Amino acid sequence: MEGHEAKPMNGVNGIHNPNKEDDADFDPSAPPPFKIAEIRAAIPKHCWVKNPWRSLSYVIRDILVIFAMAAAAIYFNNWYVWPLYWAAQGTMFWAVFVLGHDCGHGSFSDSRVLNSVVGHFLHSAILVPYNGWRISHRTHHQNHGHVENDESWVPLTEKVYTNLDESTRKFRFRVPYPIFAYPFYLWTRSPGKQGSHFNPYSDLFAPNERKDVITSTVCWTMMLALLVCISFIVGPVQVLKIYGVPYWIFVMWLDMVTYLHHHGYDEHKLPWYRGKEWSYLRGGLTTVDRDYGLINNIHHDIGTHVIHHLFPQIPHYHLVEATKSAKHVLGKYYREPKKSGPFPFHLINNLVASMSNDHYVSDTGDIVYYQTDPKLYKSLKSKLI
Repeated sequence: MEGHEAKPMNGVNGIHNPNKEDDADFDPSAPPPFKIAEIRAAIPKHCWVKNPWRSLSYVIRDILVIFAMAAAAIYFNNWYVWPLYWAAQGTMFWAVFVLGHDCGHGSFSDSRVLNSVVGHFLHSAILVPYNGWRISHRTHHQNHGHVENDESWVPLTEKVYTNLDESTRKFRFRVPYPIFAYPFYLWTRSPGKQGSHFNPYSDLFAPNERKDVITSTVCWTMMLALLVCISFIVGPVQVLKIYGVPYWIFVMWLDMVTYLHHHGYDEHKLPWYRGKEWSYLRGGLTTVDRDYGLINNIHHDIGTHVIHHLFPQIPHYHLVEATKSAKHVLGKYYREPKKSGPFPFHLINNLVASMSNDHYVSDTGDIVYYQTDPKLYKSLKSKLI
């Protein structure tokens, strides 16, 4: 299968590098001239300090906002309010996920017990199996930018891609379907990978992690049972309005943000690595910071993603300062995010463009870039016209 547009071979090791046409002086796939220790040294020491009380204050803030908005929506109970409630509450569910995400990284506090208790509470409340996700997300961070070993929105190789049926291609690449993928990913993972975040015997987990997975699956099941019980009391429609629709808005945020932190950069395609070309530093430098306008503070500055990927131990409330302090070391390897208006509508174009063009990577090569299936590209474009 050929790419959408044939271009000369001008990249590292004879592999086409589309960035060469954009900036002849810089190749982001080349080994950086600095080491990760230099980035670490540029970040102020206080940025590494985890304050559990400060972390808990964000949890309390978000929970109070969630319950206040739910109470207001129930009180007014009209169709002028419900759409606003769904958008706002779904965004707050996403904010709660980010705090649980910090627990999973251990950046919430130095206490494993506190991290686990808060993480289970927050993630179970939004139907995320905390330990199952925590372990697979750790795999993502440890292998970021690696074609085969990465875990989150991992590229499809050409062989895997060509074996996909038409419906799978449609749901993976045609917006908005991909931004509803997360619950299905938890159960079945991505094409070409097997396992489930709920199954303690999945390939995702080591034998000594099975009890943790069982714990998070039990907590997830208890939350689901609670929702079912509430639906018998107040009715399923009310549960759908109060919880169900915001849940899917949260899923949309999660899938969109996760994808855009690793794909769809405006200026050039991002490299992916295999074998001897991959390293933790080079993989981390393929991540992208994003600006979400007013949402930055609401979802705890998760848009500062490069430093977060390199140093996931840094609490979210220090990521902005840490990023500013490290940019002079990163140089051109840091991609300055496009400034957002109050709401990040500009990112929709990035998402659609990337989904339309970035379909698979070569089966071979230690440095590869996304290629385009011309047939699928034509089909996706025709749907947008």
